Amino acid sequence: MRKRYLITYDVADDKRRNAVFKLLMGNGDHVQYSVFLCDLNAAELARVKGELSEVMNHRRDQAIVLDLGPADNDLGEKLQCVGKAYTPPARVTVV
Repeated sequence: MRKRYLITYDVADDKRRNAVFKLLMGNGDHVQYSVFLCDLNAAELARVKGELSEVMNHRRDQAIVLDLGPADNDLGEKLQCVGKAYTPPARVTVV
């Protein structure tokens, strides 16, 4: 079962921050500067957390992973914005 996670990070070093950004870009949708929404199964979540752990300095950097529930749940009822509205990226299938 895929679940949706909000992953946010605060990384002190530019090189590590870029590595975290690239890692998360390959696994989710970039919604704000250091914020991603990722739909992952348990194995993918474990892999992402392991890769984050390898890249980050555990004394200076932080990533927060928040479980938002099943990936097929509509965020419209849970997500509230102040200012510009959140628009989910369009997902297309290329054949």
